[in-house]
Amino acid sequence: MTTLAEEVVRTFGSPSLMIDLDRVDRNIARLQAACEAAGLANRPHIKTHKSPDLARRQREAGARGLTCQTLGEAEVMAQAGLTDILISYNLLGADKLGRLTGLLRRTALTVSSDHPAVVVGLAEAAQAAGRVLDVVVECDTGRGRAGVATPGEAVALARLIADAPSLRFAGVLLYPPEDGTAATQAFLDAAQEGLRGEGLAAGIVSTGGTPNLRHLGEVRGATEHRSGTSIFNDRMMVACGAATLDDCALEVVTTVVSRATPTRGVLDAGSKTLTADPGGGLDGYGLIREYPQARIHKLAEEHGFLDLSGVAAGPEVGTVVRVVPNHVCVVVNMADRLVATRGGRIVGEIPVAARGRR
Repeated sequence: MTTLAEEVVRTFGSPSLMIDLDRVDRNIARLQAACEAAGLANRPHIKTHKSPDLARRQREAGARGLTCQTLGEAEVMAQAGLTDILISYNLLGADKLGRLTGLLRRTALTVSSDHPAVVVGLAEAAQAAGRVLDVVVECDTGRGRAGVATPGEAVALARLIADAPSLRFAGVLLYPPEDGTAATQAFLDAAQEGLRGEGLAAGIVSTGGTPNLRHLGEVRGATEHRSGTSIFNDRMMVACGAATLDDCALEVVTTVVSRATPTRGVLDAGSKTLTADPGGGLDGYGLIREYPQARIHKLAEEHGFLDLSGVAAGPEVGTVVRVVPNHVCVVVNMADRLVATRGGRIVGEIPVAARGRR
């Protein structure tokens, strides 16, 4: 009897990315329900799936808007007719600002900034587009990534935004560390007090991260949440307790193409499919559903090297297996399409329309 994975390989080739729409829909519904229970708007991050089709499913389930990490992603979503888009990344340079002007002429956007130089460029782009652009201030509350480092800087940048005729201060963007609720709250409270002193109000207080779903609603004053990975989930989300293996909706379907020794094998999925992302220290580069004791211990571009020493009866050459990736977001960005399945049957394919769109 042919398995679903074997049918995918026969129809679409090996390796392929396969998604289970039953799990996808369940994950979408779970996120929406969690946000609603916490009194927050759901603004899912499309960086994981990069698909207008899947973004539309999220909106139809109740999501208020979408989050994009790149201007290119936002262009693809807007072209598909999706609205209420937040770009959660500094936009700099003539090319991006010119594209932002063109996009603003077609649709309203919210963008983020953490530096005065970014604000200057955003103001010029909005003025050229002939419309007012909403801007949120990105704040670093302990993750050590992008964002202003102090509440005072947040207030000063908000003042600069509000004083620009073509910009409107819309709020603040947060990405709290998973153990940083208290520090984030202290930062936000101080920033809010400073904003009130300037006669400003943060209409949007946006939190983010799938691992932070267990802390949903803990930051007082938050208005919305951005979660990306939760639509598919992956080994990282299982490891941090945000999901179970049964919640992992995307699998890399791949074939064993070599068995040189009893303890060694090779998959036709290497770094150009699984990517070399270690997933924050996970063991190997993916979990093989059919052989969980096997280890994908090393990658070349088109080779996934298997350590089968812990497997009593390893797969033969030609065996098709399903791999749950370490980090699903980067894996999706390597593919042109997702093979969609439901109820154990192939039901179509979904283009990864925003793949590689910077």
